[in-house]
Amino acid sequence: MRRVLAQQWVSVDGMVAGRNGETDVFDAVPDFSASDRHNTALLDAVDEVLLGRRTYEEFVRFWPTAEDEALAPLINALPKTVASSTLGAAPWGEHPAARIVPDAVAHVRSRRGAGPTGTTIVWGSITVMRALLRAELVDELELFVAPVLLGTGTPLLDPAGPTVRLTLLDSETWPGGSLRVRYAVPAADPVPRPSTGGAG
Repeated sequence: MRRVLAQQWVSVDGMVAGRNGETDVFDAVPDFSASDRHNTALLDAVDEVLLGRRTYEEFVRFWPTAEDEALAPLINALPKTVASSTLGAAPWGEHPAARIVPDAVAHVRSRRGAGPTGTTIVWGSITVMRALLRAELVDELELFVAPVLLGTGTPLLDPAGPTVRLTLLDSETWPGGSLRVRYAVPAADPVPRPSTGGAG
């Protein structure tokens, strides 16, 4: 069966972007060599990158011409799918264009149990990742934890959404104080979060 792996850089307090944007997390990472090595090995088993529109627009400005980046040849060669209801095309520089689908959940469901097995990786694309988690279509969640507390920003999960139980698969500490933790996401009923509102 096709596996869906969501991979995210986060702060220690679980933010994927801070008050000044996504670079608040990345700016706190002094050394990306370990994450580059990890993903170089990981991408051998990946046959699709699934992105939301905003992450696609950020990535396409960088990766097609990122000649000095070790991961660039692998990322540029991978088939890509962009979930968007507004884009008419998704070019990728001189490399093959990305496919566009209107709905990430429907796309992943259509590939479950049909055709060859493989791995779809979701990078960034927080709206897509949250939708797939709600639909119980994420098999593994891999977090790269940057050594920073942001205090505010965009959290990994929608604060109004359900709790998601996880099972730790493995973890490691990287140079510079970053952590990598990988979890299985069991297919189970989400646990509702208790209301924090006062009596009306």
